[in-house]
Amino acid sequence: MGLDLIREKKALIIKYCCLGFILILLVYFLNHGKFFSGISAEDVKHYLESFGVLAPLIYILLFTFVPLTLFPDAVLAIAAGLVFGLYHGFIYTMIGAACGATLAFYIARKLGQGVVKRLIKHDISIFNERVEKNGFFIILVLRLIPLLPFDVISYSAGFSKIRYQDFLIGTLIGIIPGVFVYSNLGYRSAEAGSRGFYVSLSMLILMFAVSFILKKRVSLESLQEISKTEQSYD
Repeated sequence: MGLDLIREKKALIIKYCCLGFILILLVYFLNHGKFFSGISAEDVKHYLESFGVLAPLIYILLFTFVPLTLFPDAVLAIAAGLVFGLYHGFIYTMIGAACGATLAFYIARKLGQGVVKRLIKHDISIFNERVEKNGFFIILVLRLIPLLPFDVISYSAGFSKIRYQDFLIGTLIGIIPGVFVYSNLGYRSAEAGSRGFYVSLSMLILMFAVSFILKKRVSLESLQEISKTEQSYD
């Protein structure tokens, strides 16, 4: 029994070491290869269009690996509207965001803060690791504030005790307004000067105004305090 346990631990260590090595190589390629350096939504559009019918799959893969580079998700979301239109751009972005958030969440949860900090060169732990209750509510509120970095929230949730189910559902509901606004802006960009274009710009400005107000009024500490209070009652 003891030997079997030792073998299982060794296999697990080897598995995580291999995973970490692959992630390091991928991060090195994406960052040092300047893949995302100085790229605009228009650049992403041309890149995706070169793949023809595979463009949706490539887009979702790009969005999935964005957490390894901390590239602005908004640029990809706008590009989706440019390439796929409002409806399909919205759907593909929701899928990509869910995949990217999941990747960041499990990298943080399985590999820990030390490995993640080496991978992306940032200290991104913002949650108290004891946070568990009200995880859905905390993630939902934070996702409704586009000014907060998307990937930082995902990694930090992985460091905490927030359940994945709460994290994912809170993410999917919370990002709906932002994904719609960015996808619509990309879609309307082809009609610069039209009424629809100015409406999309107005929606973007309104979203940032609301986000700014929420960021000022809703603190992470207050959200975590709610969780601590609920735990003290149990």
